[in-house]
Amino acid sequence: MKELLEYILKCLVDKKEAVIVEEIPADGFTSLLISADQDDLGKIIGKGGKIIKALRTVVNASAAKKGSKCLLKINEGVGSS
Repeated sequence: MKELLEYILKCLVDKKEAVIVEEIPADGFTSLLISADQDDLGKIIGKGGKIIKALRTVVNASAAKKGSKCLLKINEGVGSS
């Protein structure tokens, strides 16, 4: 799931080297924390949150295929303008 999300995110943003996906295992599910350049957050979220909703759908489908659950979060405090 982490590799899939990293690949999709790096295709979306301008500063590919700033994209970091951190995988945090928890009880019964996995959290994926996205960190990216501040300028690219709008591209990740999308107009009205459509892109992040689509990313959550893809990640959850991948997790369900493996028999687990996944939570996707954005770390908004990383990066500089």
